[in-house]
Amino acid sequence: MTRVAAIDCGTNSIRLLVADADPATGELVDLDRRMTIVRLGQGVDRTGRLAPEALERTFTACREYAAAIKEHGAERLRFVATSASRDAENRDEFVRGVLDILGVEPEVISGDQEAEFSFTGATKELTGRDDLAKPFLVVDIGGGSTEFVVGDDHVRAARSVDIGCVRMTERHLMHEGTIADPPTPDQIEAIRADIAAALDLAEETVPLREAHTLVGLAGSVTTVSAIAQNLSEYDPAAIHHSRVPYDKVRDITEHLLASTHAERAAIPAMHPGRVDVIGAGALVLLSIMERIGASEVVVSEHDILDGIAWSVA
Repeated sequence: MTRVAAIDCGTNSIRLLVADADPATGELVDLDRRMTIVRLGQGVDRTGRLAPEALERTFTACREYAAAIKEHGAERLRFVATSASRDAENRDEFVRGVLDILGVEPEVISGDQEAEFSFTGATKELTGRDDLAKPFLVVDIGGGSTEFVVGDDHVRAARSVDIGCVRMTERHLMHEGTIADPPTPDQIEAIRADIAAALDLAEETVPLREAHTLVGLAGSVTTVSAIAQNLSEYDPAAIHHSRVPYDKVRDITEHLLASTHAERAAIPAMHPGRVDVIGAGALVLLSIMERIGASEVVVSEHDILDGIAWSVA
């Protein structure tokens, strides 16, 4: 076993995994898995820069993670940064801050690398299961971008496109700092049009409709699963490898888009940092299922973070 640490810093959240990995058996044993909503991508789509307060929230989380990594005695650490820090003009400030706190530089990876990590993390446990047909389509709906990966045991094709729950919310549902509550039909249609254009782009590279099993990753998808199961609190064990039928995803998405902030916040399994962006995230998932004719989505709690950990091991 090798004790490794992986950090995934996205547009909306930053996450840590400390685990014991055994490459010989394919076993990854969690020691510490946590997530903090930092909204690093706050305003990036509009300004092109990382906001000072967003950087400070992220650095505060990094200090907490540094303490946890030291406590567990991880031998190796890899820090991967995704969409928001890829786009920002002042990303050097972000790199310097992370290096000072954690002693490693964040790797601002490409969308294709992001997709590779996501696929490995999501499917390592699924290969060999008789009830899930290959090829898999792994969909990682993030804050700023969504990754699409088709593969069997290995990646066949991958593409990252700029649709995510934060980006769609800020682009279409925000006016003068206030988020539409609830969105209008025209605003929802504008999001749908953006998603459709992005799916057209993804299909230029990735044969989305050839997939036999849709695997959904990240907070928008796991939250939809939690709502579908009427969980009284967020329960990763109940969510991991749950299967949510298309009709349920459609009903939940329509309900979220018709709800006010207060109504969404009252959902027991809802993370406070997702209240404003969950409607757009659920709509991305629904649109993907409509495009490929998926009857269900298999939900995975294991994703890019696990793929990063395997790359370290």
